[in-house]
Amino acid sequence: MNFEDLLTEQRNRHSTHIDQADSNEMVDIINREDQRVGRSVQKQLPQVAEAINLATKRFDKGGRLIYIGAGTSGRLGVLDATELRPTYGLEESQTFGIIAGGPEAMFHTIEGVEDSGELAEENLKDASVTEKDIVIGIAASGATNYTVSALAYAKKQGALTIALACVPESPLEKNADVAICPIVGPEVITGATLMKAGTAQKMVLNMLSSGIMIRSGKVYQNLMINVTPTNEKTQRRAKRIIAAATQTSTLAAERALARADNNVPLAILLIETKGTIAEAKKLLAQSGGHVSDAVKLSLQ
Repeated sequence: MNFEDLLTEQRNRHSTHIDQADSNEMVDIINREDQRVGRSVQKQLPQVAEAINLATKRFDKGGRLIYIGAGTSGRLGVLDATELRPTYGLEESQTFGIIAGGPEAMFHTIEGVEDSGELAEENLKDASVTEKDIVIGIAASGATNYTVSALAYAKKQGALTIALACVPESPLEKNADVAICPIVGPEVITGATLMKAGTAQKMVLNMLSSGIMIRSGKVYQNLMINVTPTNEKTQRRAKRIIAAATQTSTLAAERALARADNNVPLAILLIETKGTIAEAKKLLAQSGGHVSDAVKLSLQ
């Protein structure tokens, strides 16, 4: 595949005059192109759902959610992993992003690293990737050698491999158990894949990681219940979550949280079932940590 032939590198016929447009016309052109992103992602929903289902099985058994990529794609992976940890109470070992060039590449362009397949293998070897893990390779072009080689190595180790690209039938797909490919078309500024491609990748990553967290019991109703109350701010948040989930007062939520030793899911279950700590813990264990399922079990 020639670089010049990549869809992400083609010229966009709708924006050839953007340098001569006034600001109103300019943002209108960009906005019209951005509207294509949602439609392209919508066409990939079955693949996203499949990836969520497969990934959840491994994550629930202790598998790690690992993102890998170069440049903008790598940064988006690091961002998603970083945000997951405080949002859903995950440990750093449970999810992390690997970017070609290491942490410095988050802030500076490091020449040549995206072309190195050897570096990708070395990075995943350092991470001790196994068949338990989920590896998400992100590359707008689907042809970045670092990311292609990363997925190939992860596949050999038996990991679940997920490809996220913005072109069809890319090299990245060849080693993917699931390929998610929102085709956004040429960028408004030729080759600037931080625009439509980056937006599409962020949308997919939001759905993918949030879906895995929901399926893994980190959400009750539509509330993020794995918040860890470690300071005054998170204590207030935890009480609001418990009160909203159980339709009770903040005072009742505070008492339940104290009984549950600051465990939000346990506090919710104490109120919902009106049982003891021991009974609530048993229900959570039986349901694999899913509060909704634990509530249903209590009614049987």
